[in-house]
Amino acid sequence: MTSHLLTWSGIDDPDRLDHACVEIDSTSMHAVGGTQARHFSSSWELEIGEDWTTRSLHVTTRGFGWSRWLELTRAESGRWSAESGGRGDTKLPPPGLEEPATLDDATDCDLGLCPVTNTMPIRRLGLLDRDVPSTHLVMAWVEMPSLRVQRSEQVYASKWTDERRLVKYSTLRGDFSADLTVDSYGLVIDYPTLAHRISSDE
Repeated sequence: MTSHLLTWSGIDDPDRLDHACVEIDSTSMHAVGGTQARHFSSSWELEIGEDWTTRSLHVTTRGFGWSRWLELTRAESGRWSAESGGRGDTKLPPPGLEEPATLDDATDCDLGLCPVTNTMPIRRLGLLDRDVPSTHLVMAWVEMPSLRVQRSEQVYASKWTDERRLVKYSTLRGDFSADLTVDSYGLVIDYPTLAHRISSDE
């Protein structure tokens, strides 16, 4: 198990900083981190099992006059569940998961604005080791900062280009795609339009 202290600067929002402390080995990961933006801050904890599948994600968000929390878990059976709550007035959608059955074929969570949650599919699919064709995945996507949980269908692939290993990521609908640059652990260095890593203390 190796430890990494990472910080990313927002590209879509230069005022945003994302940070994480990640413990990772060849089969699993545990991470804590958060986001500091102009209108909200967050903190989260992520637990990933030995098969690179999500066990739990705990998130809190806070803004001026409001706060929210979410506890999202995936049982060994594959069934997702969530508890959530909040206080204060905000126009954000309500937090939580309305229809758990929509995530029955989801293996990973995907926390909005968080580069760390790309690591699970990268490692499980072996994208660091070989060229992998486009692979369809279903995610439990957590919208930030509302903490609403929704089904998200995504596509991952990998290839060598210009002597670099690129992870090719897109939504199944085709309305977004990006070539992610990652390190040897599968942790994101550059996520075009979202974030760029500015520090790493391993």
